[in-house]
Amino acid sequence: MSAKQDRILIFGAGVIGSMYAMKLIEAGFDVTLFAHSKRFKSLSENGLQYTEKGSVKSIQVKVIDTLENDDIYDFIFVTVRYDRSESALLALKDNQSKHIVTMTSNSIGFSSWLDIVGDRLLPAFPGFGGQIKDGVLHARFLPKFIMVTVFGEINGEVTERIENLAKLFKTAKLPYVIKKDMQAYLITHSVSDIAMLSVLQSENKIIDKKRIGTRKTARQITATLKAYLLAIQKAGVSIDPPMLKMVLKFPNLFLDLFFMTWLRTKMVRDMMLPDYANNANNEIEQLSHDLMKFLNQNDVKSEKHLQSYFC
Repeated sequence: MSAKQDRILIFGAGVIGSMYAMKLIEAGFDVTLFAHSKRFKSLSENGLQYTEKGSVKSIQVKVIDTLENDDIYDFIFVTVRYDRSESALLALKDNQSKHIVTMTSNSIGFSSWLDIVGDRLLPAFPGFGGQIKDGVLHARFLPKFIMVTVFGEINGEVTERIENLAKLFKTAKLPYVIKKDMQAYLITHSVSDIAMLSVLQSENKIIDKKRIGTRKTARQITATLKAYLLAIQKAGVSIDPPMLKMVLKFPNLFLDLFFMTWLRTKMVRDMMLPDYANNANNEIEQLSHDLMKFLNQNDVKSEKHLQSYFC
């Protein structure tokens, strides 16, 4: 498989989609971005703008706002938020591309996604973050030991398409890990997102800057994270990454201090900006709703665990 032969569609031109587009274009792949409204206009007129060493640069990218069913790609990356994932897959249902890579969280499993796109589904999770401000991508790369792109077949097998996707990431010099249990990984990741990002909104508005770094807010994260880790474990989910199992053994005070420190970082201040906080809240609400549904399906009542940690 060579870069010149691969056609890649990135369905969603937000932060994650833009970052993968930039890296894959630089690696020589034939990349197309699917975008709507203002983002489509900005990409068409200005290219994909991004910051590098304090200056704004631009890279040309093919961009579309309509996808024909016979417009076939080797891989389609779905890079929308979880609350928009089902509508994105419905939009791709009749497209004839064989491999659809969902780059998002999932707190309930893959049955509804499989109902839409069948065995074309290949679950994954992105390996970086950032923001788009005034049409310009501000990338945030974390150390490899903290975050890399993760993907794998639902049944855990290392298939030909997994190997081809691995080659794609290797060519683009994007670190990756192949997982045997993507459902466990994504549910665990959803739990950490729910715990850490749900604090951005309080009483239907963005939390006050004075409250964000308090012990009370940190304890909310500690309690929620421990409660839901216990709950998914009881539901038969293997906590992944395994190091999160250590969270269940750490004293609440230790975790409170850790989260208080994190809540006072520039990363969290950026996450409190209205666009990010409101979008994150929509995603967290959907993840929370589906996680509760998953737990109830497995006869786990997580509220009891929550009550035991709020103290």
